[in-house]
This record gives sequence, structure tokens and C-alpha cells, in this order.
Amino acid sequence: MISVEEAKKRINENISPLKPALKLLEEVSEHILAAPVFGAYDIPAFRQSSMDGYAISFGDKDGELELAGEMAAGAAEQLTLKSGQAIRIFTGAPLPEGADTVVMQEKITKNGNKIGFGDDKLVLGANVRPIGAEIRTGEMAMQKGDLLTPAALAFLAGIGTNKVEVYPMPKVAIILTGNELQQPGLPLEFGQVYESNSYSLSAALKKEGISDIEVLKAADTLDKLTEVLKSALENNDVVLLTGGVSVGDYDFVLQAAADCGVTQIFHKVKQKPGKPLFFGKQNDKVIFGLPGNPSSVLNCYYNYVVPAIKKLSGKANSIKEIPAKLSHDYQKPKGLTHFLKGNYSEGKATPLGAQESYRLSSFAQASCLIQLNEAQENFHAGEIVNIILI
Repeated sequence: MISVEEAKKRINENISPLKPALKLLEEVSEHILAAPVFGAYDIPAFRQSSMDGYAISFGDKDGELELAGEMAAGAAEQLTLKSGQAIRIFTGAPLPEGADTVVMQEKITKNGNKIGFGDDKLVLGANVRPIGAEIRTGEMAMQKGDLLTPAALAFLAGIGTNKVEVYPMPKVAIILTGNELQQPGLPLEFGQVYESNSYSLSAALKKEGISDIEVLKAADTLDKLTEVLKSALENNDVVLLTGGVSVGDYDFVLQAAADCGVTQIFHKVKQKPGKPLFFGKQNDKVIFGLPGNPSSVLNCYYNYVVPAIKKLSGKANSIKEIPAKLSHDYQKPKGLTHFLKGNYSEGKATPLGAQESYRLSSFAQASCLIQLNEAQENFHAGEIVNIILI
């Protein structure tokens, strides 16, 4: 067995971002840019009013002006403003030739076809967006490594960009092993348990922005598991196997992986829950053999799978690890790092009940995993421990 820290180190050393791809803007929410984006146009491409009001020449601001038409957003024809005139204008509309200032509509007085002004704070260029105020042609809009948030997508669309080069999100296959598994909603036969790991993993992957998820089932035979694993590796970037990773008579993951040409990076980590964790690679494909118990699956997912997925998609590891005070005394055997389901509030971490690896009731209420390091046996209330926010 290797330590938790060594397992994380080996995963990080064996994963690189996926090959960049050119994708449409509507396909890349929460992706990472693999190349910088530059402005193709001056935006705005024309002088633009930033509000509803009246376009004037600043030199005419002290006199009464004649209203000489209007400019709406999307106007296809340019108007020319003459001395002594004002033109009604609306937000987003092009400024008429000869105009350099927009007066807010609340700051004017109107008398028939004449308007006057009551804005003693009016300055030259007020309420006008200059050409290129957002971005100039050839100027860098976003850098390689930037995250494409909703606001970033709107910005890029607003400057005329419709395709960007990004690190793709990995395609993920979840392989369920275990003849005892039954689908929720169906009656349990003798010896069966309800399958839940595909639900937790699929939801957690979607939370990371991954939508291309394939759920597969494999009977507890070496031939069947090898067949399913081979297909999953051909069609996906990441394969998550649940169950069958220990050393029982019906645990075939290690042999199936070897038969599919998977190189084992490690098997077994000094931790509880999730000791039988397996990690391997087939060329650039990543394989995790997760234990079958639901809490073990989620513990391994948050600690090891999330950082791997982040790196594959070009993202920094964003696991939220913070120090916290332990709420009360806790004792465990030496030799294994323990991850306890817990709640975090106001700087304090409180372990929950039902810590067994087959129980999810406490995990359903947990907001963190409390890490108790392998070499230590006794932990005291108020002691600082590391927690992972989930």
C-alpha cells in the first residue's frame, strides 16, 4: 500500500490535459481556453449612446435646440446633426454625425419642437461609448488558461467570436460490477442490494461540467468484464469501475485491466474508506478501480478522481482543502488515513454518525470530509485538521 499523498502525487504525474479542440461557443461553458482569443473588430464599431436621451454638439448646450429626428438602436441610416439641432436617441444607437454628447432625457425641457437643458454637470462626451471602448481590433480578449464562465461567454459573443480553442471535458464511462445489484424502483430479490454508485458518480461528474457519461454493467465474470472494459476504453477518456477491485474470488478488475493493456500505477492506498483503490493507464486513457461500497466510492471520487478530471480538462485542482478545528475528541488506529463524513460551520468540523463505508445516510448530510492522518492515533477537540469541502 502507498500513502494518500503518494497516491495523489502519482495521479498528478501521470495525467496531462486532453488535446485542444476548436468548438462552438455554445459548447464550451466552464471549459478552459487552450489558446488566447483576440478581437476581430473594434467594439463598439461606432460611437454609441449609452442611454435614452438627446444627441447634441457640446458647443450648443447653452441654447434652445430644434428637434431634428431620432436614432434608434439598429438604425441602418446615419443622420447628420447641424448646428442648433438635437436628435432624439436611444440606448445602443449610433451617434449622428456632428454629435459628440448625449443628454439624459430626464435633464431636458421640451416646448413643442424645441428642447432646453437643465444639466449643469454636463461634460463633453457624456453618455457616449467611444469606438473600441470594449476592445480594439487585434487586442487580446482572453488568455490561454482562462475559464469560460457565463460572463466570459457573453463577452466573447459580444465581440463577434463564435469559436474558441479549448481543452475538452473528458468522456467518462462508469462500469458497475456485481451480480447482486438491482435497479431502484424494482423489488429486491434475496441477496440483492440497490445500485446507487451510478447515481452519485453521474451527479458529481455533471457538477464538474461533464455531460458525456456512459453507464455500463458487467457481470461478475472475467470475460464479460474484460469485454465491457475494452469497449469503454475505446470510447472514453476516463473509466470508473465500481466494485471488483479487491482480492475475492469474484473480483476481476485487476486481471481485466491487465488483459486490456492497462498499466497499473498503484493498487491499494493506506486509507479508510477506500483502501483497495486502483489507478492505471492505457496510453492516454485513465482508469480508476473504485471500491464497491458507496461511501468508499465517493471518498475516492473527491480525493482522486476530481483532481484527475480537472487536470484532463486543463483546470487547476480546485478541491477546497482548508484547516478546521475538530469539534470533539476522536480516536482511530495508526496506519491508515481516515476520512470522516462531517459538517463544517464557523471554522469547526464535526464528524457525523454512520461512518461505515456501506452507509450513505450521513454522507447525504455531510458538507466535508475530515482527514485524520495515518500516523496519529488520538485527536483532541480544538485540534486543527485538514478538511475537504464537498
